[in-house]
Amino acid sequence: MKPASSDSPSSRNRPRVVIVGAGFGGLSAARALANAPVDVLVIDRRNHHLFQPLLYQIATAGLSPADIAAPIRGVLSSQKNASVILGEVTGIDLATREVLGHNAVRDGRVGFDYLILATGARHAYFGHDDWEAYAPGLKTVEDATAIRHRLLVAFEQAEMIDDETERRRLLTIVIIGGGPTGVEMAGAVAELARASLATDFRRIDPRQARIILIEASPRVLATFPESLSTAAAQSLQKLGVEVRLGQAVTQCDAQGVEVGGERIDAATVVWAAGVQASAAASWLGAEADRAGRVKVNADFSLPGQPDVFVIGDTATLTDAAGKVVPGVAPAAKQAGVHVAKVIRARLNGSPAPAPFRYLNWGNLATIGRRAAVADFGWLRLHGTIAWWFWGFVHIFFLIDFRNRLAVMLNWAWSFVTFKRGARLITGNPDRQG
Repeated sequence: MKPASSDSPSSRNRPRVVIVGAGFGGLSAARALANAPVDVLVIDRRNHHLFQPLLYQIATAGLSPADIAAPIRGVLSSQKNASVILGEVTGIDLATREVLGHNAVRDGRVGFDYLILATGARHAYFGHDDWEAYAPGLKTVEDATAIRHRLLVAFEQAEMIDDETERRRLLTIVIIGGGPTGVEMAGAVAELARASLATDFRRIDPRQARIILIEASPRVLATFPESLSTAAAQSLQKLGVEVRLGQAVTQCDAQGVEVGGERIDAATVVWAAGVQASAAASWLGAEADRAGRVKVNADFSLPGQPDVFVIGDTATLTDAAGKVVPGVAPAAKQAGVHVAKVIRARLNGSPAPAPFRYLNWGNLATIGRRAAVADFGWLRLHGTIAWWFWGFVHIFFLIDFRNRLAVMLNWAWSFVTFKRGARLITGNPDRQG
C-alpha cells in the first residue's frame, strides 16, 4: 500500500474506487465499473476469489480447491481500469479518506474517492470462541482442507486401532447447525462414508460411521418453508444421518460435544451454526446489528458518508419492497452492481438509480445424490428435479469457464462411479484459516 504523502486526491488523474474484499459483492462491483471513468483498486488478504457455497465439497473430498477458486488478478486481468493489492485492511480513516492496512512489504495507507466494503463474515460461536479449535467452520480453503484432513485421518486411524470405544469415537462425525451449510455437509459426509469409502478399508466398514446433525431450532433449513424442511430432514435420515432438533450444544472439546445432557464422543466436529460480520463496523465507527452488520442507507451508503458503501454479509438493509436483504451470494452480487450504478450516476451527473430491490432467485440446498430442496416462492421442489436445479445454479455462479468445466466433470465422474477424486490427506489438521 502506498504512503499517504504520495496518494492524495490531487495527485490522482481521476477518481479512485477502492473495494475491500474480492468476494461475490466486491468482484461484481469491480466488474460493473469496467470502462467507467475511474480507477478501481481491489484489496484482499487472499489472492483468490472463492465460491464459498461449495466449500463443503472440498471438506468432503468431492472437489479440489482450484475447482472453486480463481486468482483475483486473473479474473480482472482484462479490465484495464482495475488493479489488485494483496494486503490486509486494519481500519478506515474517514477524515483523510484512506484505507489503513498492511501487506507483506510494509505498512501503508491507500486513499479513496469512493469506498466499497465487501469484507464478508466469519464464524460466530455465541460467546464460546474457544470451541473453534475443536469445531472449525467453513469460510476459507484452509478451513475446508483442515476439515478434510481430520475427516480422512479419522477413518485411517480407525482402521489401525483395536480399541472398540476409540474406534467408535473416530467414526463419529458431528455437524453443528442445520442451515444450508450444515445440511449439505451432513449429506456429503454420509455419501462419503456410505459410498466413496465403502470398499477402501479392510478392518472397518465406513458405512457404520455415525453422522449426527445438531440443530437448536425445531427444524432444519429454518428459512425454507416447513414442507421443504421436513423433506430435507427425511432425505438426511434416509442417508443414515441422525438429525437432532431443538437441542443446543452446551460443551465442545477435543473429545466431542455435549448436547441435551448427553455426551457424544466424536473425532470430527464441524461448526455451521452461525456467522458474525467482519470488523467493518468498528473500522467505520458505524451503527451495527447484533451480528455486527453495518446499518446502511437504501443505496448501501454509510449514513453521513455518501461515498462509503457497505455490501454483502457486512451490511444489513431492508430493500424497497420491505424485505431484509439476505446474506447470500445472489444478494451480494446484486448489491455490488447497484453500488456501481450509483457511482456511475454521480460521475455522470445523472439521476440516481431506482431504490435497490433484491431479486430472489430462490433458496436451494442439496442433501445428497439426487436429493435437494428448492424454494422459488411461487414454486417449491424437492427430490431429483430440485437437485438438477441446484447443480445448474451453482455451476452458473462459478467465476469462470475453467471452474465450471472442472466442477461439471468432477460431478459427472462422481455420479457415474460413486467415487470422490479429492481424497487427499494434506496439511495440518489443526490449522485455522
